Amino acid sequence: MSSDQKWARTPEALAKLSPEERYVTQENGTERPFSGPLLDEKRDGIFVDVVSGEPLFASADKYESGCGWPSFTRPITKEALEELRDDSHGMVRTEVRSSHADSHLGHVFPDGPEEAGGLRYCINSAALRFIPLEEMEAEGYGDYIDFVKAGRKEAVK
Repeated sequence: MSSDQKWARTPEALAKLSPEERYVTQENGTERPFSGPLLDEKRDGIFVDVVSGEPLFASADKYESGCGWPSFTRPITKEALEELRDDSHGMVRTEVRSSHADSHLGHVFPDGPEEAGGLRYCINSAALRFIPLEEMEAEGYGDYIDFVKAGRKEAVK
């Protein structure tokens, strides 16, 4: 999968989802706080859309926010995400969806670390798949290795 690949939601990809992954990504669900396996993931690598495989977040931008879900200061590219108004549950929030697969990922809030731009992308583990740095080439994400190694904060093209 090179960076110019078209990421998409396919019937085959949807068929591979676990019940929780389907609930979160396709039914706009939310996993229980502090229950997701990626909450404590600290290795170098990238987090991709569980449906399409599209690269979404880098390990260098993940931080511990205490909210109970994996939190990131920014996406790998702004084009990878769509932000939509969400006024469900009696509050106004900004929902985050993957651009190409239209997977529900979570929400973005303006209470992140100021030194990193002030945003907190609060993302469900069930919406993500983690690719460790040492597996990125074999998994087809070689274009992102230098980005992860350098821990750069700017987006790749």
